[in-house]
Parts: sequence; structure tokens; C-alpha cells
Amino acid sequence: MASVGLRGASRSVRVAAGCLHAPCASAPTRRSLSSTASCATTNSRPPVSSFSEDEEMIRDMVSKFSNDVIAPRVREMDRTGILDQEVIDGLFANGLMGIEVAEEYGGVGANFVSSCIAIEELAKIDPAVSAGVDVHNTVVNNTVSMFGDDQIKERFLPELAAEHYGSFCLSEASAGSDAFALKTKAEVSSDGSEYKLNGQKLWISNAENAGVLLVFANADFSQGYKGITCFVVPADTEGVEIGKPEDKLGIRCSSTCPITFTDVVVPKENILGQYGHGYKYAIGILNEGRIGIGAQMVGLAQGCFDATMPYLFEREQFGTAIGDFQGMEMQYAEVAMEIEAARLLVYNAARMKEAGLPFQKEAAMAKLKASRVAELSSSKCIEWLGGIGFTKDYPAEKFFRDCKIGAIYEGTSNIQLTTIAKFLKPLYK
Repeated sequence: MASVGLRGASRSVRVAAGCLHAPCASAPTRRSLSSTASCATTNSRPPVSSFSEDEEMIRDMVSKFSNDVIAPRVREMDRTGILDQEVIDGLFANGLMGIEVAEEYGGVGANFVSSCIAIEELAKIDPAVSAGVDVHNTVVNNTVSMFGDDQIKERFLPELAAEHYGSFCLSEASAGSDAFALKTKAEVSSDGSEYKLNGQKLWISNAENAGVLLVFANADFSQGYKGITCFVVPADTEGVEIGKPEDKLGIRCSSTCPITFTDVVVPKENILGQYGHGYKYAIGILNEGRIGIGAQMVGLAQGCFDATMPYLFEREQFGTAIGDFQGMEMQYAEVAMEIEAARLLVYNAARMKEAGLPFQKEAAMAKLKASRVAELSSSKCIEWLGGIGFTKDYPAEKFFRDCKIGAIYEGTSNIQLTTIAKFLKPLYK
């Protein structure tokens, strides 16, 4: 497939939020309001909704790829629940599976906002494809990049950027919202050179296409969650069994499978980061992963809105386009406002993450708001379309099915609310 992607393009992604002017050089001790305002204008930060030239380039490229390559295949992939190989090949060829991976490992070397932009643009056409790209980039690749040592990065990042999907193997039957109640165990050999993994993971995204698994297992149950360690496991390792994909309501071509580990031998060199620090890595990476889900839900909401709005001015009743009735104007204006509000929350959280600021609360707000807006937009679009909105002839019904996962994975809506409340309490108690 001919590449229209990021490889070979300028990779010096400039973060818009960081392009600030230097402070005013000569500020008097006591300044008038006008002089203060003048300095503030000179040093004004760009809006959260502004993007650098490189970021806009990424948006244009992903939009073109989504419309040219993914759009013609959406209905068939949704029907069969199988991700088309041409789409997989195109994602890798265009650099979309290694957006933040350093160039030395075969990645694009772009920033986190660029990942969010790509996730949003993909979701406008197919949230299922977007889901896989999101998990792969913001969770799998970034865990390896942030916490892996040099040999782990050299072994696995080139493969993740150019060849194979990765899966984040955390959830289990007993470990959903209580993620650290996991029972998968890692037993160390007598000489300490290797570990043997036994257990089963559930609801693992990208599993059917994965070549690399990040497996969270407890190597010392006496230490509780502090025994949890992350292991990098090639998917073809003996004893790894990837089960049948779940037959899901939505995001159907994004595979979600159980994975069983039976006496899977892993060398100690495949421990990602430090022994017993798996819980820290999972907590940290899922916080930024929630921003990615927010971007996916914003893209879904916008994609459904964009696919529906033209119909409102084609369909006439009582001699007038239905989009010109005031009752309709009030509805689509409000949905557009909600989409923009969610988008601002998402990109504000993304910029905060890039700036090294605390962003856990903002990430929770972004995911929660965006998932709710996705449900609002897709539901309203079906209503605006009337009877045809309830058929598969228009994409609104698929967006409606796809959106529900936003309130569930990478932390349910109740977990997001609990997280937000945790940060609010100290301000008022």
C-alpha cells in the first residue's frame, strides 16, 4: 500500500502549548493595569484548540487515510468482526502504530497530542480501528518506552512500531475495576533466571492480532499489590493461548479475547522496569490512556454528527428542510457545543500531560465527559434521521453501538467520578 503517512515527514513536533514568548524584559515594580495587560497580551498562550504545523499535518494525513482506506471497509469489518489486513498494513505503513516511539526504534517520534489527534480522526470513520490504535500507542508502546530498559526497547519497540500489535494484559475475572486483585502468578526459578506464568486474562484488546503481550502477574502474593510485576511476553511463546474473540455489541473488529498462560517460561530479562513495580506502571499509564479514550469518544461524536447533519438539509417536511426548524436548530447547536466542550477537556489534559503537570483529575474528567457526549451525539443523530437512522444504511446506528464502551473500558464512569471526587475533597475539607 502506498504510504501517505508520517514516515519521512518532519518529526520535530512542536507543542503549541509550549511555544511561549519570553517574559517582558523591563517590567516596573508597580505596573498600571494597562501595562500589565500589554505584557499579558505579548506573552499570551495559544488556545488549547490550536495545533502546530506538524500536528495539523498528522490530522490531514490520518483523515485522508481514514476516508480512503478504512471507510470503504467499515460495514464489512463490523459485520464479520474481523479487522481487514489492508487496514492493518496501512496503519503500520503510515507510522500510526509508532506515533510516539522514538525514531531510533523505527517510530515517528511525535508527541502525545499527535497520538490523540490520530485517535480522534480514526474514530470519526471507525471507532473500532481507533480503539486498537489507541491501546497500542498510548498504553502498550508508552509503557515500554517509559519504563523499559535499553534491551527491552531495542528488542520490542521496532516490532511494535512496524509489525505487530501489542496487548496490555491486566484485567481478569476477579480484577476489573479492582485491577490489582489479579490472580495470575509468576513463580521464580530456583536460580532466579526465569519466571513461570500461570493464569488467565480477560477482555484483552488487540489480542487476536497481537505479537507482544505486556502481562501483569503477581510474583509475591505476600506483598499484596506490591508483588505485581510486568513481563514482556512474545505472543508465540509456548503455553500462551489466545482465545476466541468476544462477540461484542460495538467496536466489533477491535478484537477482545481471553488469554490463558499455562507454565509460560519468561526470562528475567523480560521484566519490564523494576520487579514489583507493575502496579505503579499500570496506574500511571492508564491515566494517560484515559485521555486517549476521550479522544476516541470525541472523534466518534464528531464523526456521527458530521455524517448526519447534511441529511437535515436534504430532507424536507412541510416544504422546509428539517434542519431549518427552530426545534432542530436548538438540538444540533447544543450537541455541537457539547462536542467542543469535550474536545477542550481532552486536549487540555493532553497538554498538561506533555507539560509534566499532574493530570489525573483532568484525564478522568475528559474521559467521562467525552463518553457521555458520544452517547448524546449518536443517540440524537439517530432521532434526527428518523426511521433510516434505525437502519444500517446510515452509520449512526454503528456509532451508537460503538459509543457504549466509552463508559466501561480503561475505568468505568463511576471510577472516573470517584477519581474526580478524590481530588476535590482536600480543597474543601
